[in-house]
Amino acid sequence: MSTAKTVNTAKPAKSVHTAKTVQTDKHTESIPSLLTRTNAVGKPRRVTGDPVAVLKPNTRFIPVPQAPPALLKVPFSLFDPSASAAATAAGKLVFHCVGDTGGIHGTATEEAIAVAMEQQIAAAGSEGAASFFYNLGDVIYFNGQSTLYKTEFYEPYQYYPKLIFAVPGNHDGDTFVYKGDAPDTEPSLFGFMENFCAAQPVMVTAYRMTMTQPYCYWTLDAPFVTIIGLYSNVEGSLDARGRMDQQHYLNTQMAAADPKKKLLVTVHHPLYSLDSVHGGTPDILNALDQAIESSGRTPDAVLSGHVHNYQRFSRVVGTRKIPYVVAGAGGYANDATSMHKLQAGLTNPPVTLPYQTTVAGVMLEKYEQEKPGFLRITATAAQMTFEYFRVPFGGVAETVAFDTFTA
Repeated sequence: MSTAKTVNTAKPAKSVHTAKTVQTDKHTESIPSLLTRTNAVGKPRRVTGDPVAVLKPNTRFIPVPQAPPALLKVPFSLFDPSASAAATAAGKLVFHCVGDTGGIHGTATEEAIAVAMEQQIAAAGSEGAASFFYNLGDVIYFNGQSTLYKTEFYEPYQYYPKLIFAVPGNHDGDTFVYKGDAPDTEPSLFGFMENFCAAQPVMVTAYRMTMTQPYCYWTLDAPFVTIIGLYSNVEGSLDARGRMDQQHYLNTQMAAADPKKKLLVTVHHPLYSLDSVHGGTPDILNALDQAIESSGRTPDAVLSGHVHNYQRFSRVVGTRKIPYVVAGAGGYANDATSMHKLQAGLTNPPVTLPYQTTVAGVMLEKYEQEKPGFLRITATAAQMTFEYFRVPFGGVAETVAFDTFTA
């Protein structure tokens, strides 16, 4: 188990509004000063090799506008009976997974990955084809506006022949108006709930319809694997400080998960990341550790996005090594310069892999920071096999996996 990051609990100094005097050639005049800011003036830079950011004393949290339904766990057979039966008969379930797909800067990369996934389905045949695509969040940039779903979601995936599930990312739920962004006219998560959590499927285009997931956090009970999806809100926390709503859901779902199936946890904000921008999210790390302790169940793997590259960590939990994976290069980063890079001390010169991070028991096993890509996951009764395929910018998708591992 990791130890939570230390939080400075000292009360912030109060801003003081005083009058200053300025001596001029003719006279002395009193000028009111600007309010002095003594906090929130800079993010602490992590030491090289630290995969977890500093725990924020305060975090912006936007409540979900709709209350959760009574049923949050849905069998895959209710979404696609034939695909569920075929996976059970074949003894394996195959699906695709990646996050941060929203193509606000152009959808060429997003579409190239979609094409690569389609080609895998066509080449695999009926028994080995992926049954669905699971998006790890930030489906739409920047604020999940429903008007952008046509160009950033439905059109790029119009040829993808399977269902698409998702958990929302921070940009799907944010309401902050970014520079150059259109005014935000909708409540938090409005577009996501309309398109992924519709009460009934609705044809949006001639090729795709809305999904009917129960909520923004939910559990997909599939053949051979239980997938618990979380919503990490806009700054990386399951609940507002002092509340335990989603935490309780996570605890109970992990405890209730079928012990004969593999257990996969998905959440947009990563628990570990050695990128130079974000880092791992301590609130989510602590929440999952609490759920592990409460439920007595450890996930077989944890998948996240948010950081626009690929990183695979292994974490020792008891006698097991658990993969913690960042797969957030699904299309938003539309060139190599917009991919998130690892801390400079890790790449110049490149470190030898596996690399021991500053957290005991947590190793960086593999990374890719120049090319986008996606995961193909195969779940059987015995194990899950993960393959990461790269799709070079302006090039041909690679057919041999860049990284392969099991859980």
